[in-house]
Amino acid sequence: MHDDDAQHGPLAGFTVGVTAARRAEELGTLLTRRGAAVLHAPALRIVPLADDSELLAATKELIDNAPDVVIATTAIGFRGWVEAADGWGIGDGLLDRLRGVELLARGPKVKGAIRAAGLTEAWSPQSESMAEVLDRLLGEGVDGRRIALQLHGEPLPGFVESLRAAGAEVVGVPVYRWMPPEDIAPLDRMLDLTVARGLDALTFTSAPAAASYLDRAEDRGLLPEVLSALGHDIVTACVGPVTALPLQARGIDTVQPERFRLGPLVQVLCAQLPARARTLPVAGHVVEIRGHAVLVDGALRPVPPAGMALLHTLARKPGWVVSRADLLRALPGSGTDEHAVETAMARLRTALGVPRLIQTVVKRGYRLALDPSADTKYDGS
Repeated sequence: MHDDDAQHGPLAGFTVGVTAARRAEELGTLLTRRGAAVLHAPALRIVPLADDSELLAATKELIDNAPDVVIATTAIGFRGWVEAADGWGIGDGLLDRLRGVELLARGPKVKGAIRAAGLTEAWSPQSESMAEVLDRLLGEGVDGRRIALQLHGEPLPGFVESLRAAGAEVVGVPVYRWMPPEDIAPLDRMLDLTVARGLDALTFTSAPAAASYLDRAEDRGLLPEVLSALGHDIVTACVGPVTALPLQARGIDTVQPERFRLGPLVQVLCAQLPARARTLPVAGHVVEIRGHAVLVDGALRPVPPAGMALLHTLARKPGWVVSRADLLRALPGSGTDEHAVETAMARLRTALGVPRLIQTVVKRGYRLALDPSADTKYDGS
């Protein structure tokens, strides 16, 4: 962690996109607390199935025809199931049925939801890993056994297939359904910003959200540009490997924490984003160029978008003169008037607080006043 991070947070000067529907506020707070500018656009909404005939039919079927094993995969899903059954007047019947079967909980949170319902799980892995649940079941042998699986909209790659291949009958209990967001406009803005490289990082906390984000990009004809931005310029951070699957299927490399939690997800960004910033010795100062701000000797200087576009262009060839024409091309929504470069440059110099960081080279353009010491890395030392 940089010494100056204490003043402004390791994510100051970076813009992070949040696509989560659930727990978006929690993730947003963790990011802003560390200095990030957060843009939120839910990529989907989670609809409870309290009015859904599918869940009602599956619940009645389990009450009438006892399974051997019931697997609870998420706390919110398990609670939603019990609440929906209560609403239909069959809550007690469901709880009685669950008392008589081998009830497996995927991790501590689900275990808490089971205990809160007055039930006791037969077993729960420490890791929250469905792979561990699968290993246990296959180890016990599942041939001829009937297994009910509480679903939460998340795909569980290979889980159901493996059980069926080993001879089990698997019954899905669908508690929630993923739907497109009611208001698609924020997601469209997020996609436009992705293409314009207006984000430094994009976070995903569920596979359906990642799939929905990519589907919307495809619907709008933006998929190639979105994939290019995520592949080269924007850090794509996923809470875990299942979430990353739709992105990896499109060839996007993602970063993930070792523990599949929001806190560690934010820590990954705190490590990744500052490491990607350009730090240059310029005119006797240390300049660190971040997404929408600059650190000059550790002090945070917010810079308007046009200024950042100029600075990133100058920093690609530090110390070299960049022509007004090249700088004009870099300006967002630029026209043909090179005067726009001078206006944006004046604002940039004011924002940086140290005008001499950028030199005007008469009739040629501008350059970052790179210190000669910056060249030592070229002389073999």
